[in-house]
Amino acid sequence: MGCCSSASSAAQSSKREWKPLEDRSCTDIPWLLLFILFCIGMGFICGFSIATGAAARLVSGYDSYGNICGQKNTKLEAIPNSGMDHTQRKYVFFLDPCNLDLINRKIKSVALCVAACPRQELKTLSDVQKFAEINGSALCSYNLKPSEYTTSPKSSVLCPKLPVPASAPIPFFHRCAPVNISCYAKFAEALITFVSDNSVLHRLISGVMTSKEIILGLCLLSLVLSMILMVIIRYISRVLVWILTILVILGSLGGTGVLWWLYAKQRRSPKETVTPEQLQIAEDNLRALLIYAISATVFTVILFLIMLVMRKRVALTIALFHVAGKVFIHLPLLVFQPFWTFFALVLFWVYWIMTLLFLGTTGSPVQNEQGFVEFKISGPLQYMWWYHVVGLIWISEFILACQQMTVAGAVVTYYFTRDKRNLPFTPILASVNRLIRYHLGTVAKGSFIITLVKIPRMILMYIHSQLKGKENACARCVLKSCICCLWCLEKCLNYLNQNAYTATAINSTNFCTSAKDAFVILVENALRVATINTVGDFMLFLGKVLIVCSTGLAGIMLLNYQQDYTVWVLPLIIVCLFAFLVAHCFLSIYEMVVDVLFLCFAIDTKYNDGSPGREFYMDKVLMEFVENSRKAMKEAGKGGVADARELKPMASGASSA
Repeated sequence: MGCCSSASSAAQSSKREWKPLEDRSCTDIPWLLLFILFCIGMGFICGFSIATGAAARLVSGYDSYGNICGQKNTKLEAIPNSGMDHTQRKYVFFLDPCNLDLINRKIKSVALCVAACPRQELKTLSDVQKFAEINGSALCSYNLKPSEYTTSPKSSVLCPKLPVPASAPIPFFHRCAPVNISCYAKFAEALITFVSDNSVLHRLISGVMTSKEIILGLCLLSLVLSMILMVIIRYISRVLVWILTILVILGSLGGTGVLWWLYAKQRRSPKETVTPEQLQIAEDNLRALLIYAISATVFTVILFLIMLVMRKRVALTIALFHVAGKVFIHLPLLVFQPFWTFFALVLFWVYWIMTLLFLGTTGSPVQNEQGFVEFKISGPLQYMWWYHVVGLIWISEFILACQQMTVAGAVVTYYFTRDKRNLPFTPILASVNRLIRYHLGTVAKGSFIITLVKIPRMILMYIHSQLKGKENACARCVLKSCICCLWCLEKCLNYLNQNAYTATAINSTNFCTSAKDAFVILVENALRVATINTVGDFMLFLGKVLIVCSTGLAGIMLLNYQQDYTVWVLPLIIVCLFAFLVAHCFLSIYEMVVDVLFLCFAIDTKYNDGSPGREFYMDKVLMEFVENSRKAMKEAGKGGVADARELKPMASGASSA
């Protein structure tokens, strides 16, 4: 990755005119070096886990005595049944594969190396014995001969639990996995709390398998709808914003009216013919309706006042959405930005999981309480997985921050290029080039700050899950409050980071300076920020809901004709979740573009007033908004435009002429 010459800000004249995109220098180089050192540490963990671990144990699997399946093994000291020749036994078979330890996330069963997995259910020990004689695959303990399966009193302990479910080897990992998914009903019930009957789980899973083509088609439909919605927002942004604003107001008024009507109706209903128990229930419902009605009234009044104060600023949101549509026309590669980011994240996550799996095979063989072999790392190296977990969070946030910086750089280039015909051939690639050459340190620092907040929140969430049902009410309340506060802090820092990246793309300043300058700009335009984050985000949220509902409706219509199974709730949930994720990925890029455009607009109006030598960089639509604001303020007797006043430039090393 490239570096650059020393910063030129020290040689600048403090009296020159501020111009964006001019000075380029490396920012936050120490943080870039720290990030590189951290990645080297991640590489060391990967190399250590591969070198000291046994890839054969991961891929081929091993039995409960430390023998790797499919090869000849070395005898382990004081470990019985170790050092066996399993050249002909290539698969791992669990005597009780359905005995899952949900706390420690492992199978509580004796593992053996076998020559073949039982493809059909074996109901009796005679069937197990016959399978061993025909296939040469002994499914009982190594100490028991196949001829003793039906006669030995130890068969109930040394042989698999009956009936033995039909199983098939997992591709590439040589483990015999039960074909019948009901085996994992216990585990599934721990994740899906509403499943209380294995037959229900059977129908849900079979519904997914039967309708996989429909699920794939609906997922593609959500992708197409997301792209169409981005085009629609571009051309009908003005009408769409006002329609949504009116619908929100009417919806809140209507909901409040219905609640008060239900409360009045419930209060007038006769109570002479009801039992005391029904009377108590009716009083509770009446009290709840009163609380809901009062809360809805307060919400409606607050919403109406906010809309009344911000009604003139909604025009800025409309203009920004209109300009954002033009940005996507000039920068079509922005649409594909979520794909590249997702691809990079998937590659890193695959690397991280593989390293974690290798890390699990490292260590020395240790005999546990049951007399079986486990591989454990001793000493300080046993805490390497903590470093690995921090790497998962920091590098994932780093990849997401690179996307934000790339989008910010491309949009800033578009905004501050007066003649759009002079834009770079590929502004996205030019932005990536600037990111790699100058701003990787800034991205590393910003992502590390998010990591510092996210790790304590995850630790508290883990503690809360482990203590669930054991802690008192006070401790539970404190934990939830801390988790909530850290979550809010993380969201605020994410928003500030994004604006800091935009400021860095404009002025090429370090992260702290950019964050400070962006924060000042946001505070100076607090009402505008509130309007864009309420009206704009709400509109995009409704867009996501529209895509999910459209995809879900199409799914209901298609799945309704699928007669091969009775329950299609799970396929529909999968489709709706995927549709929301796709819509979120696309519309979050749109939201990001709008936020970058707003900060550019705020900076533009702060430094320029449209006079000769201080011309605006903004689009004609935004100029119309500024002109309309000027006229409105003149009519109000203000005598000037607050946004056009001369202020100090954003760059810390320069001031306006």
